[in-house]
Amino acid sequence: MATIHVKETTTSTPEQFIAGLTDFGPGRSKIFGNSADKYLKVHDQSPGHADVTEGSGGIWERLDYDWTDPNHIVLTTTDSNIWGGRSGHTYTLTPRPDGRTDIDAVVVREGKNAKGRLLGAVVGLAGSRVLGKAFGNTVRAIEARNNGATPPDPA
Repeated sequence: MATIHVKETTTSTPEQFIAGLTDFGPGRSKIFGNSADKYLKVHDQSPGHADVTEGSGGIWERLDYDWTDPNHIVLTTTDSNIWGGRSGHTYTLTPRPDGRTDIDAVVVREGKNAKGRLLGAVVGLAGSRVLGKAFGNTVRAIEARNNGATPPDPA
């Protein structure tokens, strides 16, 4: 099992970050490089919750999104072709006095089959660098969206 911890500071408010995180419309891949539109399916959505399948490159996961606590967002993997166990994402948002927001993100990857265990080991070795870069791209894309700009291509 790999646990990756990354931190970013953003000009977005917690509400703006959550709005970007929970926008399941077309073009999600412009904010999340690992969420291709062809994999995206919203199974259910209600205030503070969503049940969504997303992925890319042959890897998908179904996530239970819970943002009822606006400073602690939890995405729990409920099904996947490679992830299982305690896999998921947790975002802790801390507003700063200067108007910016500190984001503490934790990604847990527990492989449920041989491919997942192998990819989990790779994520454990290089995950902070790779996922940190991808998360930084997501934060900048949400900031651009909030400023009315077209989000940069995360590739």
